[in-house]
Amino acid sequence: MQLSHVGRALKALTMREITKFVQQRGRLLSALVRPLMWLAVFAAGFYNVFGVSIIPPYKTYITYQVYIVPGLLGIILLFHGMQSSLSMVYDREMGVMRLLLTAPLPRWVLLVCKLLAGTALSVITCYVFLAICALRIPWYDFSEAQFTWLVPFDINFDASAWLTVLPAMIVSGLMLGALWLFLSVHIKQLENFAGAMNFVMFPMFFFSSALYPLWKLREGGSAALYYVALANPFTHAVELIRFALYGEFEPVAAAVVTGSTAVFFLLAVLGYNPQRGMIRRAPQPA
Repeated sequence: MQLSHVGRALKALTMREITKFVQQRGRLLSALVRPLMWLAVFAAGFYNVFGVSIIPPYKTYITYQVYIVPGLLGIILLFHGMQSSLSMVYDREMGVMRLLLTAPLPRWVLLVCKLLAGTALSVITCYVFLAICALRIPWYDFSEAQFTWLVPFDINFDASAWLTVLPAMIVSGLMLGALWLFLSVHIKQLENFAGAMNFVMFPMFFFSSALYPLWKLREGGSAALYYVALANPFTHAVELIRFALYGEFEPVAAAVVTGSTAVFFLLAVLGYNPQRGMIRRAPQPA
């Protein structure tokens, strides 16, 4: 196996993902509408709910908008991972997946290329969301007779955060993409993705630290939910992004996310093995 062949495969799959993404113009909008609605509507009612406590990595009191941003970045990565695996199921139904898997490259290489292409798109979407969060609009204040800045979301990060958060988003995107890649082995039809959203995506999001800190669960007497959220790999992905936004490294979260990525991807590779996975179990034409 030559690196040039791998590079061509990665380029082909990435360009295919980008082309599909550009043609589906509502895909970017749908990926951004959900977190922006949480940020603009839901967070407005809890503006100062976390101003009573200072929790790492924060050095001062924070508003709910600031706290929820890493969780919303996580839901973007989770949603994009689902969209990428959804295309895998569609390609399998249309027969494109069989052509892809017959390429003269190991299947794990093709799956890595597919995973990297989907993660690249999800990270780009996350940066678009961060740019909207930090948006500053020039506004003329007639009462003061001077120009000022209109801040829609009142969220600001250091300039270094745009770089320090990149590795965290890449690793988290790979983990969530590998999870959905593994689930795509067992999802036979596009209609089954509704059940996958209800039993995988929403529980992972709500049973995590994306919307509230874990110590709040334990303090409120929900010890069982606390341990469920602590065992949730999505929680550690959110915390990895949260600490990275402030230039800090969370070793436990990094270890959990990296280990989960390896496990999910290994299960996906075994699932797409024709001797034991999707190809062998698929019904053969008469």
